[in-house]
Amino acid sequence: MTSSPSTPSPDDGLSRAELAAKYGLTVSGARPGLFEYVRQLWGRRHFILAFSQAKLTAQYSQAKLGQLWQVATPLLNAAVYFFIFGLLLGARKGIPHEIYVPFLVTGVFVFTFTQSSVMAGVRAISGNLGLVRALHFPRASLPISFALQQLQQLLFSMIVLVLIMVGFGIFPTWSWLLVLPALALQFVFNMGLALIFARMGSKTPDLAQLMPFVMRTWMYASGVMFSIPAMLADKEDVPGWVGDVLQWNPASIYMDLIRFAMIDDYGSSYLPPHVWIFAVGWAVLLGAVGFVYFWKAEERYGRG
Repeated sequence: MTSSPSTPSPDDGLSRAELAAKYGLTVSGARPGLFEYVRQLWGRRHFILAFSQAKLTAQYSQAKLGQLWQVATPLLNAAVYFFIFGLLLGARKGIPHEIYVPFLVTGVFVFTFTQSSVMAGVRAISGNLGLVRALHFPRASLPISFALQQLQQLLFSMIVLVLIMVGFGIFPTWSWLLVLPALALQFVFNMGLALIFARMGSKTPDLAQLMPFVMRTWMYASGVMFSIPAMLADKEDVPGWVGDVLQWNPASIYMDLIRFAMIDDYGSSYLPPHVWIFAVGWAVLLGAVGFVYFWKAEERYGRG
């Protein structure tokens, strides 16, 4: 008994690429186009906000003081810096004594915003692999939500900062409204950094152990505890471009803008020239570069 020859398939001879094109198949988890990726992120905006709020609530859930640690931690850091730098090392040089505490606390709160965004971004993918592997969603949702979490935490701290300002005789004026665009620009900048370090941390988890040293060095170079122009004024052996680099670094720029907005005696003489142009430039540059850099590796997150 002989078997009849099988009927040839119309797909015989087609390559896998041709078969996929014929039947409208796509690679599972393939990276979408840039504009499509933005559209998907916008569609997940409610998830991003809810995830950031849940992380913020859970952050201190095991501590007895709970959410009070959101402001207690930077306040304690500011107290330590005041004792070491303000009293022992004389870092108040060039800053009127009556505004040094508001100057210092503002710097600590604003720099902590950037520092926490970077540290959270490093672990955004590597620390949430279960979620990344279980669900399909734009992976940029995670570092963006962590940056948003740190913004919400800063807003709680700003309430305490206002009380400190009033306690030192600094009352709200119209210039305080400048805080809003300054924080918006800093958030975009922080988000870009979080996206960059989220991609780097996804392949190199040990980066999370290195970053505290990098951030501490950045903090000491950004004028958190002292005025950069005042500290370099009598140092003739330091080239002038060093002071420019220190003042134009983004952490210093955003701190100075908020100090300028909120502290009456912190005038424009403390600011580098074209400070708003640099603030916008840093935000646009890091925001765009960070987003594209993260998107380029979208299909590799959670694999391997």
